Amino acid sequence: MAAPMATMPGMPEMVMPGVAPPAWDAGHLAMLVAMWAVMMVGMMLPSAAPVILLQAAIDRRRHPAVAPYTATTLFALGYLATWTGFSLLAALAQWAFAGLGLLSEAMTTTSAALGGLLLVAAGGYQLSPLKNACLSHCRSPVHFLVHRRRAGPFGALRMGLEHGAYCIGCCWLLMALLFVLGVMNLLWVAALAAFVLLEKVVPRGDLLGRAAGVFMLVGGVLLLAGSAA
Repeated sequence: MAAPMATMPGMPEMVMPGVAPPAWDAGHLAMLVAMWAVMMVGMMLPSAAPVILLQAAIDRRRHPAVAPYTATTLFALGYLATWTGFSLLAALAQWAFAGLGLLSEAMTTTSAALGGLLLVAAGGYQLSPLKNACLSHCRSPVHFLVHRRRAGPFGALRMGLEHGAYCIGCCWLLMALLFVLGVMNLLWVAALAAFVLLEKVVPRGDLLGRAAGVFMLVGGVLLLAGSAA
């Protein structure tokens, strides 16, 4: 197991005795993208389940003689495709941070200033009109499916892409906090996924998101103040 661990993307400092340091190349980038994609699927599918199931139910009612699985599958694939694109950007960011020496072996930032900036940015975004607009689409699957409805398999794929875009608009800076909390810290990954789910599905989840935004802002400011001291 030592060799694979020594060559894990994002861990340039983790070098086992007798094992050469990892070479950053397209292969490592592909592994990193795959890692992020798997994480994003695991974190985001629970919060997308209501709209996917509703899509299947609507198609079943409109076309009772035809199984709705094709359209529903294409909708889900469109949704996941957007997060795969996000995974590529996240992998490139992680690659850049690692190349600058800003990531530890645990894949957390070694810079208090960078951590503080990410927290401030995420907290401020939680309170922004753009966040609220994207969140409102994610919290209203019926409204989305009625007003963004498109017929046919390709229409379902496009709807999935659009819903995924709103979801990324809602959560992208929350995902960036993994660089502060630990990209491979499963407890924080699970906690962040639970927060995203609650923000989208519970009554007045938007207020929960704003409260968390204030907490992030305060934590980020304190972290920045400590790094400047």
